[in-house]
Amino acid sequence: MRNLKALATAAAMVTLIAAKPASAGDPEAPVQAVDAMNKLFGAHPGFRANHAKGVVAEGSFKASPEAAALSKAAIFSGAEIPVIVRFSDATGVPNIPDGSANANPHGVAIKYRLPGGDETDMVINSLKFFPVANVEDFRDLLVALGDSPPGAPKPTKFEQFAVAHPSVAAAGATAKTPASFADEEYFGIDAFVLVNKAGAKQAVRYQLKPAKLVHLDSAEAAKKAPDFLIDELSERLAKGPATFRLQAQLASPQDQTKDPSKPWPDDRKIVDLGVLTLDKVSPDSLAAQKGLSFTPGRIIDGIELSDDPLVESRDAAYAVSVSRRNP
Repeated sequence: MRNLKALATAAAMVTLIAAKPASAGDPEAPVQAVDAMNKLFGAHPGFRANHAKGVVAEGSFKASPEAAALSKAAIFSGAEIPVIVRFSDATGVPNIPDGSANANPHGVAIKYRLPGGDETDMVINSLKFFPVANVEDFRDLLVALGDSPPGAPKPTKFEQFAVAHPSVAAAGATAKTPASFADEEYFGIDAFVLVNKAGAKQAVRYQLKPAKLVHLDSAEAAKKAPDFLIDELSERLAKGPATFRLQAQLASPQDQTKDPSKPWPDDRKIVDLGVLTLDKVSPDSLAAQKGLSFTPGRIIDGIELSDDPLVESRDAAYAVSVSRRNP
């Protein structure tokens, strides 16, 4: 079996990049990326190629006045917006134990359902930044993992790659096992641009912060039941709602927006965008998530793409994954 940290790193990367053409205009790249996921995690009909295991919750979002000053998007109007939220474990293994190291980073996808049938999505996870800078490095990592089976001579191809790319270990170290999906913080590694009514533009990265942050160490996580995160969320919401604060980290003019392996400095301004409230787990969560599709690039007026190329690539790969789980 592959090294757990190596596999967890690969899962984290697939979460965010999925497919960026190795050369401009390569139409096969999304298919090849999903093929790579299926090879790493196995093919499991009816399930996502990555983040296969999850649970769906329902609730609402209400924006802050500060959000409306940053963006004219309808989700930031201050009206109560219904949401569908899917929490998930990493990898394409549908029955991965929630406490496994390979289940990190955990993800959250939010679908905002607007009047008139419009929708917009946010797809983020618990990594604070991406492990590598570009698709070439991502491809090389996958090759290195494949060339590093148990018993491979030391240093393995993966170990050599990690030494040459210190951001791999640094990013992986930011993901931990939470005590609850509702006690975790999630980060939007891709940059987006918010546009307000006056036409002013501001590059941001989203953050979703819980009422409290609680992580487990590896020994505690290993003792947990295989589905403890899913079961805990259902039990928690049956007793009352769980809340998160959606925030935006604002880029300064000198901050780049196209390299997700480079986090912006911690001293950048954080603006509160509003409160996400979850009321219940969907009655048939498994069926609900099979029919749901969350697309990072599904944006609305008031939100624009930045020069980060990964969003468009993720959209293409997600479409391939959807077509395979729902033929």
